[in-house]
Amino acid sequence: MSMLFLHLSNNSMLGLMKETGHSILQQVTPTIPEGKIGCTIIPGDGIGPEMMQCMQEVVEATGAPVDFETFFLSDIQYRLSAKIDDVVASVKKNAVCIKGILSSPVSGEGGSLNYQFRQKLDLFANVVHIISIPGVPTRHKELDFIIIREQTEGEFSSMEHETVPGVVECYKIVTEEKSRRIAKFAFDYATGRGRKKVTAVHKANIMKLGDGLFLNCCKEMASLYPKIKFENMIIDNCTMQLASNPHQFDVMVMGNLYGSIVDNVSSGLVGGAGIVAGASYSANTVVFEPGARHTYSEAVGKEIANPTAHIVCAAKMLHHVNLKVHARKLFRAIDKVIGDGKKVVSTARTIYRNGGLSRLLFGDGGGLCGGPPARSILIKFHCWFAIHGAQAVFPTGLPRLCSVVCPH
Repeated sequence: MSMLFLHLSNNSMLGLMKETGHSILQQVTPTIPEGKIGCTIIPGDGIGPEMMQCMQEVVEATGAPVDFETFFLSDIQYRLSAKIDDVVASVKKNAVCIKGILSSPVSGEGGSLNYQFRQKLDLFANVVHIISIPGVPTRHKELDFIIIREQTEGEFSSMEHETVPGVVECYKIVTEEKSRRIAKFAFDYATGRGRKKVTAVHKANIMKLGDGLFLNCCKEMASLYPKIKFENMIIDNCTMQLASNPHQFDVMVMGNLYGSIVDNVSSGLVGGAGIVAGASYSANTVVFEPGARHTYSEAVGKEIANPTAHIVCAAKMLHHVNLKVHARKLFRAIDKVIGDGKKVVSTARTIYRNGGLSRLLFGDGGGLCGGPPARSILIKFHCWFAIHGAQAVFPTGLPRLCSVVCPH
């Protein structure tokens, strides 16, 4: 399966991705692939396994013909972890994967499993779509920009050593080949989606050789795309501009560490780590994963974390493998829940036993996704889809709920 750069877009939750030419809401009748689609699942650490369970529940409720192949991969629970080569082989076989966030230990030697996973699959481009979601209160409204991050070199090269006691050298690797590749990816991405501007983020005023090479590659690539406006911005200023005037950005391209920081800052602008989904691309595989890198270990078992990002990852995966009917069902359901929800206070565990996630999204007979209209059910749903925004754990200790009327 060749790589497809599909990110659907609209002015609502249904537009968390963009695709060429049309919205997923258009009444199209795509061809459903014969048989079942294989998809590798990596639950991740912290809250990841719970979120993946929620995601699989709603994908099953759509009736999507998907077989999930689950591998537990973890640095911090290494005795329970699958072998990295087995996980990589599964992803190569299926060509699509949904991955949770892996914790990387702060001690030890060698590259983390995250690093090895990306290197073995050559997942060179990480793409995060930052888009405002109606129903989620935020300071900045109507944001819509793309962050593209090179994630196979840079500061995350895992090459460091202690030259003499108390002196550590940590290498930042920047190559012309990979800088050109990510620059071309960014400009191709902008061109294919009707974007107008690409901004290269760097620190070339200080790292004149390393970041200077990256910036020069972006400038040279920009000369080949005269219809796309090109700008460059120092990372320090970029973070300030994100806080004060994020509407100026369209497509942003940057190195590994800068991308990790900008992804997380930008996710906070539109609702937090539980809202934003991303994807990592190689030439032959796509790994869908949350856009902000946080495992939220403190929320494990409390049923208060927000699985929206994981569910959006699933919807993107369904669209990517041409299961557009099922992807559209899922996006409609998410849009309805967040757009029409009302905040109430109750206990999450009771609500979950009385309905569950798929019941909220789809009702008993199709619900929000198109069952025969006959009656309405008021379903109260805990803070997985909290309207309040970025917080996964609320200061009061009580989860907020969404009351949603589901016609079916």
